[in-house]
Amino acid sequence: MAEHSDYDLDFFWDPVCPFAWITSRWVTKVVEQRELSVDWRFISLRIINKDVDYDAHFPAGYEAGHTAGLRMLRVAAAVRANVGRQAMASLYTAFGSQVFDHDPAVVRDTEIGTVASITDALGTASLDTSFAEAADNLGWDDEIEAETNLAFERTGRDVGTPILSLNPPDGPSFFGPVISRVPTDDDAVRLWDAVTTLASFPSFAEMKRSLRERPQLRTFGVEPGEQGIVEDWKSGSRRWN
Repeated sequence: MAEHSDYDLDFFWDPVCPFAWITSRWVTKVVEQRELSVDWRFISLRIINKDVDYDAHFPAGYEAGHTAGLRMLRVAAAVRANVGRQAMASLYTAFGSQVFDHDPAVVRDTEIGTVASITDALGTASLDTSFAEAADNLGWDDEIEAETNLAFERTGRDVGTPILSLNPPDGPSFFGPVISRVPTDDDAVRLWDAVTTLASFPSFAEMKRSLRERPQLRTFGVEPGEQGIVEDWKSGSRRWN
């Protein structure tokens, strides 16, 4: 796979990962204030877990959700190949808004990743809605898997989503930051400076806690500005009893 090094940041995203979505909204605020360029690249939770027994390792519904994310990434890959990398930011925004900015009582999770919902997202992003047909095209999976593996080549495999690469392809790469709410404009820049400072130390590897505030997303039942319940998360999913 060819490298693309004319960006300030590579952001590897899966459209159904809530923490990737919140981190992406933070990065978008930083981009606006620091005039950074971002290459929105692919990482698939479904491909990462292709050999995992979902029933044994995840709560109910995760396999369907991860599969929906892969279907959306196939469409994103088709758009990128035919329209260009510049279309990824608006498409990710359309996907993320559709997945996370809704009342869970109104929109069912089973609708996410269908051709109909993807068609709606493409329309929101002002893209040709016929690209929705790519959701069922397994021919895009090799490209998505190669990009997923590229992210892991930069960080190691024992990480989750999102993965960020500074000054790619040779700058530092890391998983996260995992945040539960989108910072204010001022805090977004402060957090960026803190994260990039830590990442610049070659010996720095990890800072982590599994107790996390429930993501400040409507689909999690948390409205913007509300305090999310603090929960214990394992391997990117909420622990269950």
